[in-house]
Amino acid sequence: MVVGLVAAVATLKAQARIARKVIGKPLGEEALAADRVYKKKYGDPIDLLLLGDSIAAGLGADDPRSTLGGELARRLTKATHRAVRLHTAAVVGAETSGLADQLAALPPGYRPHVAVIVVGGNDITHRVRVVDSRRQLGEAIRALRALGVEVVVGTCPDLGALRPLPQPLRSLGARASRQLAAAQREVTTELGGRAVSLADVVGPFFITQPDEMFALDRFHPSGAGYRRTAKAMLPSVLAALGLADSVPFGHHGPDERSSQPDATGAAARA
Repeated sequence: MVVGLVAAVATLKAQARIARKVIGKPLGEEALAADRVYKKKYGDPIDLLLLGDSIAAGLGADDPRSTLGGELARRLTKATHRAVRLHTAAVVGAETSGLADQLAALPPGYRPHVAVIVVGGNDITHRVRVVDSRRQLGEAIRALRALGVEVVVGTCPDLGALRPLPQPLRSLGARASRQLAAAQREVTTELGGRAVSLADVVGPFFITQPDEMFALDRFHPSGAGYRRTAKAMLPSVLAALGLADSVPFGHHGPDERSSQPDATGAAARA
């Protein structure tokens, strides 16, 4: 039995090396810079913060406006008729443990109205324990909530949609990503944030329309993939700002027992 387990682990490691070689880094390691004030003429800007990994950073988009942050900012301006000031602190390749450094690097006194976090894929590929990822995400959410910042977490995408991953690695990745997503949803709602189950709300599009939804590395979203993801996340962002009363399937609001921001928090400022 021990010999079989060792052989299975060795096979998975070999498949992971093959997958990394196939995927490579055709997109580089720097996402396009999308930070600016969108629709400045509207005034009264909403401060939007993006934290997390390469998806939050927008790697794979072919235009700054097509990054996740750019797409969210543009949709938010249209929905609210307010300017949106985007700040992207997300780092390509980041694990959940990197959220602390991203928060520490924010400008002194910076207080966004809402922070959107997408992270977890690298935790799966680097075999970070779910309990550690959950704890690290919780620490970041607590820090933001203590400042009165609303939080929306896009939970770990379904790695089973990644065709470059061979079997059984793809199936194991799918199961692991679902487990992490469930833990992320739980800790986010417990701490008063909102969670969007990306595997549910956009996963089917990536599975059925891979040529359109994925960038050329077949791993990161394309501009179309980010548009679909931003559209899917917008209802929870609006709800976090107090601008929507209901959210669709796959969106999860704060637990009734969770702590809420004080009167000086983001909800009051929005």
